[in-house]
Amino acid sequence: MLIELGDMEDDASVGPEIVEHLDHADRLVEHLEFARMMSGEHDGADAILTVNAGAGGTDSQDWAEMLFRMYSRYCERQGWQVELLDEQPGEEAGIKSASIAVRGEYAYGMLRSEAGVHRLVRISPFDSNARRHTAFAACFVYPDLDDDIEIDINEADLRVDTFRASGAGGQHVNKTSSAIRIVHIPTGIVVQCQAERSQHKNRSKAMKMLKARLYDLEMSQRTAERDAVEASKQDIAFGSQIRNYVLHPYQIVKDLRTEHETSNVTGVLDGDIDAFVKAYLIAHQ
Repeated sequence: MLIELGDMEDDASVGPEIVEHLDHADRLVEHLEFARMMSGEHDGADAILTVNAGAGGTDSQDWAEMLFRMYSRYCERQGWQVELLDEQPGEEAGIKSASIAVRGEYAYGMLRSEAGVHRLVRISPFDSNARRHTAFAACFVYPDLDDDIEIDINEADLRVDTFRASGAGGQHVNKTSSAIRIVHIPTGIVVQCQAERSQHKNRSKAMKMLKARLYDLEMSQRTAERDAVEASKQDIAFGSQIRNYVLHPYQIVKDLRTEHETSNVTGVLDGDIDAFVKAYLIAHQ
């Protein structure tokens, strides 16, 4: 109707006005669709993300560091704040594990799509014969819960160890036992933090990580869903991966849950994983 009126009145301004209305409608539909995908109880919460190296030796630890960098870059692209909670370096290269707290709108709701085992295929830089190797690393994501959510933790169920923080961080960090490791004996859950110089602050953050993991475990048991906690019961090895990253003999990243794929491996490893996240959320809403 508006187009017809514009033609009758010979009004050239009608075209741009229609385009503006359509753009507004597209943005509204996109916002409503995103709100529907982010309808989980904790989707709007901050997140705690952990990457662990799996099968594959030094290649696996190098891959874990690459994956950890990918998620750090992705969080930066989203405008989220990232705080390093713990990092355990590998013997030769890479990392054994690392954890970050991610603070930003819908951080958990977006990052929960990444929980699972990730498989890398490439020519190993650690093989003198330049052979192709396969490496695995796992990503775990938990909601960073508010302090007003009650999680009953019996102090008698905890084993708390202190140790010297590893890596750079100043003389005080390296020469005092400020790092904290907490083992929840009934479940076997282990958390640790060495981000702060204060042992008290590290303990507080480690307890918050434990609280998040215990809550997530309880929810998974109630709903019987195969989420990040259930994935932790699998081997971080062949057959349990959610996504493949192939660098040789061709280049492709493919998600085995959604079938979404791209040949832009460099972009993905630099944090451009938004298409994979959205494909997962659309498929599992």
